[in-house]
Amino acid sequence: MAPRILPLVKLATKVTIAGGALYVACDSGLLGNSQQGSEALEKAKAAVPPAIEEWMKYFGLEAQLPSVPKIEFSPIQAWNSGVRWTISSLSEAPTKTTEYTNQGLQYLKDLTK
Repeated sequence: MAPRILPLVKLATKVTIAGGALYVACDSGLLGNSQQGSEALEKAKAAVPPAIEEWMKYFGLEAQLPSVPKIEFSPIQAWNSGVRWTISSLSEAPTKTTEYTNQGLQYLKDLTK
């Protein structure tokens, strides 16, 4: 009987963990709009360092953690720069094609001399 129950217990555990993670993500606003996601990130930034310090004291570890680096990355700016680069490349394509064709023809002429 035990060999039949063990796979069921494993499955129930996995489903419970996945359901709990999904519930926490929905409840904290991670799956909402960008404003809710930003608020959830700020809450996490405020809650994680004190929690780590508390656990370190609980386990008797007195190490100093390095400070969290400041990341200056804006997805909006990255998106805009990618769009600008694509549009710029597409607008320059006919000119570049003509230029490279002329260079290729000149190279072939120089080879035949």
